[in-house]
Amino acid sequence: MVNQNAISSLKTALQARIIGQAQLIESLVISLLADGHLLVEGAPGLAKTTAIKTLADGLQCSFKRIQFTPDLMPADVTGSDIYRTEEHRFEFQPGPVFANLVLADEINRAPAKVQSALLEAMSERQVSASGTTYSLPDPFLVMATQNPVEHEGTYPLPEAQLDRFLMKVSLDYPSIEEERSILHLARQQQSKSLPDLVPVAMDDVLAARKEVEAIHVSDAVESYIVRLVDATRRPENYSDALANLISYGASPRATIALDLCARVVAWLENKDFVTPAHVQWVAGRVLAHRLVLSLPAQAKGYTGDSIVEEIISAVAVG
Repeated sequence: MVNQNAISSLKTALQARIIGQAQLIESLVISLLADGHLLVEGAPGLAKTTAIKTLADGLQCSFKRIQFTPDLMPADVTGSDIYRTEEHRFEFQPGPVFANLVLADEINRAPAKVQSALLEAMSERQVSASGTTYSLPDPFLVMATQNPVEHEGTYPLPEAQLDRFLMKVSLDYPSIEEERSILHLARQQQSKSLPDLVPVAMDDVLAARKEVEAIHVSDAVESYIVRLVDATRRPENYSDALANLISYGASPRATIALDLCARVVAWLENKDFVTPAHVQWVAGRVLAHRLVLSLPAQAKGYTGDSIVEEIISAVAVG
């Protein structure tokens, strides 16, 4: 695994600059290596923008931030044809989605048509304008954010669109000790005394993805992954306590995502095979946002994460 040191160094550098958000950093690295997209839910000021901007600096790749607002148009995201008067022709002007790393800030503030334009680009890795298709760069990662507190003037993402995200992570406030470290870090940044990021070549990232694909998944672990996802659709077959708690379970896309993310975690641990522990480590982030809870489950205070924890407890590993 020749690219292990490069990626580990990048992850360590991110952790040194983004304090108190270890799960966000890990999820960004997993999404990068799994060639997927990340949905982040958290209050303002929790270093979401800083995290993906720092990742872009470490990779020395292009980065764009899109602030989603109610008056945003699809063309503001994907780009549009501009008429060149002197040349008497139209020329496509690429939008901010044409970057390696894209931050879709407060994605739920834009209408469904704009959300769909971005999510189509995420899924197809291309944009179509006036009958012409334009490929997006590789790698291409979108990190979308949602504010969990403020709901006025928002357009919640439909379940079908949520399914397009490889993972979802929810952020919390840092501890008191972490907050002090953040304060010290801010002073270092003001005095420009932080060491420079050691860049990671894009070839290392692409080569790491090839190595992830080669990670072995045994029949037993493969069966475990499938049964975990099946338990979101037919929970009553696995536990009486889970019966009637889930209205709609995860799609086959979730099965593929769970397998891929578990392989990335194994690779990051310098293992050449996946264990059930690797699957369990990412199960919440892969499955929770794909579940539609029943009204009784919501009334009892269940969340997607707590349901996944119940499923992990109910589904036998062997």
